[in-house]
Amino acid sequence: MSILNCFTDILSANINAVIDRMENPEKMIDQYLRDMMDDLAEVKQSTAGIMAEEKRAKREVDQNEAEVKKYEELAKKALEAGNEDDARVFLSKKQEIENVGAGLATAYASAHENAVKMRQMHDKLAEDIEKLRQRRAMIKGKMSVAKTQEKLNDVTQNVSKSQSAMGSFQRMEDKANRLLDEANSMSELNSEPIDKAKELEEKYASQTSAAVEDELTRMKRELGLAPAEETDAE
Repeated sequence: MSILNCFTDILSANINAVIDRMENPEKMIDQYLRDMMDDLAEVKQSTAGIMAEEKRAKREVDQNEAEVKKYEELAKKALEAGNEDDARVFLSKKQEIENVGAGLATAYASAHENAVKMRQMHDKLAEDIEKLRQRRAMIKGKMSVAKTQEKLNDVTQNVSKSQSAMGSFQRMEDKANRLLDEANSMSELNSEPIDKAKELEEKYASQTSAAVEDELTRMKRELGLAPAEETDAE
């Protein structure tokens, strides 16, 4: 990742938006964090270089200002000693150094501005990394809950399918019972019709047989053929 692209990403970074774009936050967040750490190392190195350049430019400005003050003091001493020509030489040198100092001041101002921007970029990236670290456990926890919910949804769907299957079995059982009842009814209809007269005939036939036995006993008594036990019992 180039340093320019890194800076663009840092300035426009929005951790929430980045996370929302992740297809698999649980896996991607660690990878994104590693990438950001690599970016931070690159930004830190570049920031250190620019800050060093700022310090060098500031040191040159300070040295230039010291030189200006030195020749100004020398010019004053030359005048005090009554040597105007020497004072002119010192003042001429002072002006040359001041002209150089104007360029040095411009360079330092630019270096200082760059250093400030680089430090802001560095701090922004470091802050985003810390936010991501703090939210990593929360995101992974939510993903775990989401996976559990998915499993629960699958189980619920399977239970619904089972209930549907049970309903189908119940309908098949009801149909089987209905078919069995129909078959039994058909069997009853196909059996031989009941002869009511025949049943009555058998009933009364048994009654007639009993009457014959009674009549036989009575006749035996009249003829004296009944056993003594039967007479006594009579």
